[in-house]
Amino acid sequence: MQHAPLLIDIAGTALTDDDRRRLAHPLVGGMILFARNWAGRAQLTRLTAEIKRLRPDLLICVDHEGGRVQRFRTDGFTHLPPMRALGELWMQDAMRAQDAASACGYVLGAELRACGLDFSFTPVLDLDWGPSGVIGDRAFHADPRVVAMLAKSLAHGLLRAGVAHCGKHFPGHGWVAADSHTDLPRDTRPLKAILQDDAAPYGWLRSTLAAVMPAHVVYPRVDARPAGFSARWLQAILRGRLGFAGAIVTDDLSMEAARHIQGRTVTPAEAVLAALDAGCDLALLCNQSLGQGEVIDDTLGALAQAQLGGRWLPSEAGEARRRALLPRGPAPDWDTLVREPAYLHALALVP
Repeated sequence: MQHAPLLIDIAGTALTDDDRRRLAHPLVGGMILFARNWAGRAQLTRLTAEIKRLRPDLLICVDHEGGRVQRFRTDGFTHLPPMRALGELWMQDAMRAQDAASACGYVLGAELRACGLDFSFTPVLDLDWGPSGVIGDRAFHADPRVVAMLAKSLAHGLLRAGVAHCGKHFPGHGWVAADSHTDLPRDTRPLKAILQDDAAPYGWLRSTLAAVMPAHVVYPRVDARPAGFSARWLQAILRGRLGFAGAIVTDDLSMEAARHIQGRTVTPAEAVLAALDAGCDLALLCNQSLGQGEVIDDTLGALAQAQLGGRWLPSEAGEARRRALLPRGPAPDWDTLVREPAYLHALALVP
């Protein structure tokens, strides 16, 4: 079984010949959609259908959390609240908050599936410590127990809708103020403190989470490498100590924090190989189809060369974990979905 670890993007609202060539490459396992790929539900549904005709096994992903991180906002898509709203509801009525979180997950997942998507990079498991502007109201709460319970409820709704999900950003991005899109954050706390607080939800949710995304953050008292490039974090701690057995998916490897490993500037291809070496199953490379897409082509070439030269060995287990994220069956179309009692009931419970 060929391991297809790369997740790439496309530039526009329809596939070009270059998109089709890249998506057909055996080392591409999926793709991520952005707001620039959206012109309406009908267009999105046509696009995802064409992608599945090209490669039925391709994983179609989106970063769709609710709040300010929601790629599709018009033409019938529900405006979902930021996850902090669910944490605030918890402080009033914990049981109602869990039900609302399940409803949010179901609505989020059902609307994506009705348009042909398979996977969303949610929920955020980072704790709301306060200083992180990039996390902010994307976090449920400051208490890891509340985060775990609300995330589990959200994941239940997503899975009910047939959409796989991803807890992020392991072991935690909420403590640091720096934004890993533009800087390389450093969290100087000891391992014990991180495991006790920020990483605790990952252990509690190890039988729930379909995938985990590591943070582009350096925790120097644990490893000099960012967590997404650290075998200690991913294999010894996440898999070994916390017992997580699902897929590990990198954060965007074109982000500034992913371009520096132990003081050395790396190319996107080097970053992909370093992440796979550390224990990631899927490597996400965003916003590189714009223009001529040379970075995607160069990375695919470098990965193929590394495979031929024995520098990188494809993983059957990694491919099995990728395929486990694909939906199990067909989804109702939009017109059918919006008449379903389960969807209407969930919609009424969204805060």
